[in-house]
Amino acid sequence: MDVTELLIFLAIGALAGWLAGVITKGGGFGLLGDIVIGILGAVIGGYVFGTLGIAITGLVGSIITATLGAVILLFLIRLIKRA
Repeated sequence: MDVTELLIFLAIGALAGWLAGVITKGGGFGLLGDIVIGILGAVIGGYVFGTLGIAITGLVGSIITATLGAVILLFLIRLIKRA
């Protein structure tokens, strides 16, 4: 992974984390928080989509996958916090 790929990876993570915060009405979590949530969301989204047999490719597909995974992550975190 070169520097350009790393920057794209971090940018997708930040965008996905921010979008997930907006979708779940939680707002942003700061740049670092959005990146972490987006990266973890990408892992969760990739697992869920892979399990369902859905393959989304390209930059837009990566953003969609990471965002949906981050929404799932935020939902689970809020569910655990309420318990």
